[in-house]
Amino acid sequence: MGPFARAIVWRSLGFFLVIEAMLVPAILFWPNFRDNLGALRAMAPLPMLKDMIDTLGKGGVAAYVLGQHYFKGCNTLGVAAAILFGMGVVAGEAQRGTLELWLARPLSRRRVLFERWLGGAAALALPVFVSSATIPWLVGYVDEEMEQVRLLWCSGYQTLFLLAVYSLTFVLSSVGRNPVMIAFVMLFFTTFQFAIYLVKTATHWSLFRLSDVPTYLKIYTESRVPAGDTALLAATCLVCLGASLFAFERRVP
Repeated sequence: MGPFARAIVWRSLGFFLVIEAMLVPAILFWPNFRDNLGALRAMAPLPMLKDMIDTLGKGGVAAYVLGQHYFKGCNTLGVAAAILFGMGVVAGEAQRGTLELWLARPLSRRRVLFERWLGGAAALALPVFVSSATIPWLVGYVDEEMEQVRLLWCSGYQTLFLLAVYSLTFVLSSVGRNPVMIAFVMLFFTTFQFAIYLVKTATHWSLFRLSDVPTYLKIYTESRVPAGDTALLAATCLVCLGASLFAFERRVP
């Protein structure tokens, strides 16, 4: 196994362990959340948080788990992982002065870059699917049930959302030379988007409206993804990947 493959394995494993470590106590806390829903709603400081708690209460254990795993865990940690996985792919090599050696490999630039993109995408996707596979087993400890097939639909959509963020970061890395600056820009952008999600008058302008609790609850109950939003996220991934390949083919060390 080469250094790049080992890095992908360790990144994927680390991402999985962190989101699983958040998921286990969250599910075990479900009985306390259910029994103290009114008190938690009264303590919520923002109207959007009160609405979110109402959604969780009406949706039962499914809404609660989907919110904890996808909206809280995968959205926050996954977006950070997407940025970290994508920021240094090319820009990191340029900053270290090793990009010329990387380009000297007897492979086409397009193939080299696509393999890098695919490796990061796999490191993002696998932890989401594997962690969601543990949910039916975990909810059994609190005397609840959830369907694995429906969770797969949610995991697929969540992965696509993370890949859109990853692909955008990948474009910046393909044209940039400072991975820290790329990370700063993307973290500022995504943090701002999450902040306006919590503002009632601005929430509809937030990208996180594409990946919130009502979205995953609808996917889970209907066993299908929203066609329009899925097409938008997929198009973002393809356009960004195409732009990365175009820029990288014309890049000089």
